[in-house]
Amino acid sequence: MAGKSPEEEHPIKAYGWAAHNTSGVLSPFKFSRRATLEDDVRLKVLYCGICHTDLHFLKNEWGFTTYPIVPGHEIVGIVTEVGKKVTKVKVGDKVGVGGIIGSCRSCDRCSADLEQFCPKQVLAFSMPYFDGTITYGGFSNEMVCNEHFVLRFPENLPLDAGAPLLCAGITVYSTMKLYGIAKPGKHIGVNGLGGLGHMAVKFAKAWGAKVTVISTSESKKDEAINRLGADAFLLSSNQEEMQAATDTMDGIIDCVPFKHSLMQLLGLLKFEGKLCVVGGVAEPLEIYCGPLLTARKMIAGNDLGGLKETQEMIDFAAEHNITADIEVISIDDVNEAMERLEKGDVRYRFVIDIANTLKAP
Repeated sequence: MAGKSPEEEHPIKAYGWAAHNTSGVLSPFKFSRRATLEDDVRLKVLYCGICHTDLHFLKNEWGFTTYPIVPGHEIVGIVTEVGKKVTKVKVGDKVGVGGIIGSCRSCDRCSADLEQFCPKQVLAFSMPYFDGTITYGGFSNEMVCNEHFVLRFPENLPLDAGAPLLCAGITVYSTMKLYGIAKPGKHIGVNGLGGLGHMAVKFAKAWGAKVTVISTSESKKDEAINRLGADAFLLSSNQEEMQAATDTMDGIIDCVPFKHSLMQLLGLLKFEGKLCVVGGVAEPLEIYCGPLLTARKMIAGNDLGGLKETQEMIDFAAEHNITADIEVISIDDVNEAMERLEKGDVRYRFVIDIANTLKAP
């Protein structure tokens, strides 16, 4: 199948919006999806969130984008067909598909439910699948993937505001759990109040932690405290505020996706504090090793979560009424949304209404 045009690779006709070069400009695009295999789930895409990772990929800022690219990895919809061996979901169920749609399922990492770190992982878009064809994401009318990588959505969890849980939500949830920084009595800093950051505030508060938002924008103070429930706010350009907060935090989850100072954040941490980086910065970040040596501070990272943990996170979010703050848009407005995302002009996640606005080319 490899080597054929996107429309000819598979038997099921599909359509979406794709970018064809590093301009990142998206436009209507015809392609195809594989037929439903015996362990596959096919779904009609209803909504798809827009992540900063989509923007990085569209412009090939990480250097491995394959064009044409149909982005989108916060995908939710309704099951329309299942293979004969599928037991996880049935036709009509509400489901989600996140950033990972394939892995070897047999290595040590997969066996530990860490499919996102499998050496043979397959991303939802712009990556060769096992059959050699390139994957296309959720800015499209339908998806098909192995049932292992499909997530069940509880009935009380709205699909539009729940879609960002599949990347923004699981990334911060997994990271705060992994490094033990979101517990009752802990003081957690959230650097960057965007798509990931606002979810970090909500999960940390649900776990009973004290939360301080750190931002470059004074305008986000009221939102952080009065809308999202943060306990405090630091303007990172205010040296007096930052100095007063020195050595006060058990951990910081750093959600900023562009170049910034890690040293300033390390100064806020207590002895043995942990700086957890989850923003996908395309440029190198600089540190001075002093705080790591003299105060046993740690800089760590994480990426998404495995399928088991992602389902756990979705169920936790449904139980605690945690959803993303979203701005629902038409697919026709997606290029403008990407421009606004690059400027940080969104509160706090764009979600595309695929079902009602995506039309066949």
